[in-house]
Amino acid sequence: MRRIGILIVVLSGFVGSALAQQDPMFTKYMFNSLVYNPAYAGSNEHMSIGLLHRSQWWELEGAPTTQTLTLHTPLANDRVGLGFSLLNDHIGPTNTLSAQIAYAYRIPLGKGKLAIGLQAGLTNWRADWTKLTLQDPDPAFDETPNLWQPNFGAGVYYSTQHFFAGFASPHLVEYDLRKQNVTENYTNYARQYRHYFLTAGGVIPLNGKALMFRPILLVKNVGWFSKLRKDEDRQNVKAPTEFDIDLSLLFFERFWIGGAFRSSLEAFDNDRSSYDSADIWASYFLTNGLRIGAAFDYPLTQLNTVTAGAFEVMVGYEFNYQTKKIVTPRYF
Repeated sequence: MRRIGILIVVLSGFVGSALAQQDPMFTKYMFNSLVYNPAYAGSNEHMSIGLLHRSQWWELEGAPTTQTLTLHTPLANDRVGLGFSLLNDHIGPTNTLSAQIAYAYRIPLGKGKLAIGLQAGLTNWRADWTKLTLQDPDPAFDETPNLWQPNFGAGVYYSTQHFFAGFASPHLVEYDLRKQNVTENYTNYARQYRHYFLTAGGVIPLNGKALMFRPILLVKNVGWFSKLRKDEDRQNVKAPTEFDIDLSLLFFERFWIGGAFRSSLEAFDNDRSSYDSADIWASYFLTNGLRIGAAFDYPLTQLNTVTAGAFEVMVGYEFNYQTKKIVTPRYF
C-alpha cells in the first residue's frame, strides 16, 4: 500500500497532461505570501522573516514535505521593497529546491499602496527513480534528471490597512523536466507549467481592536491563458482550478484562530471537481515581535482512509513590531 501511495503521488504530477497542480500548497499561505507574489515584498512596512514546514499525508511513505524561508523589507525611501524566498519541496523520489530574489515598486494609491513586483531565481529539480519499484516502467523512468532552471515571475499587490488583493505568476518560464539528450520515442515525461495565484481579503472590526474578523480567498490555476501557448501539447492543461476560503478571528491583535476550506472546481466537468480538505489553524504574536503558529488539514477525499491529514508549523519575527503596530497594525 505504501509503494502504491508513492506512485499515485508521483505519477499524478508527471504524466504529460497533468491533472494536478505542481506548486506546493499551504494552509497558512497568508504568512508566506512572498512565495506566491513578489509584489508582497515590503508590504509589512518593516522587516519580516518567516519559516514554515508542511507535512502532507505524513503516514504515507514518500508523501510531500515542504519548507519555506521568506525575508522581506521596505527600503528607506518607502517606494521599494526587497525580498528573498527559499523553497524546498520533497515528494517521493523527487526534490525541488528554489531560491528567488524579489523586487517591488510601491505606488501610493487611494488609501493604500499598489505594488508591482518582479522576481528572478534558480530552481534545481532532481529525481531518483531507483527508489521506486516499477512493473513495466515507461522509458521516461530510465533517466535520472538533475536539472538547474533559471526562472522569473511577476505580480501586482494592492493593500490598505483593512483590505488587500493580488495577482501573480511566480514562475513564468515553463520547462520539460527531462534531459536534453533524451530521444523522442515517448511522450510521458514531466513538465513544469506556469501557475497563477489570485488573492483577496479584508479585516472587519467586530468590537474595535478587541475582535477582528478576516475573510481571505486564494484561487490557484494552471490552465488560464493556456490557449495562447504556441505548443499545442501545452494548450490542453487539465488541472482544475483550486480555491481556498479562510475565515479567522483576531483577538486583541495578538491571537489568531481560523478555519479554512479547500476545494477544486472545473467548469462543465464535475469529474474533476472535488472537495479537498477542511483546515483549522492558530497563530500568536508575542510582544517582542515573535510569531508562532500551527495548522491541521483533514482530507475530505478517500485519502482520509489511509491518512489523518496534513500539518504545518510556522515561526516568524516582525522587526520593530511594537512601534509599527501602534501606528498601523498589519493584518495580512
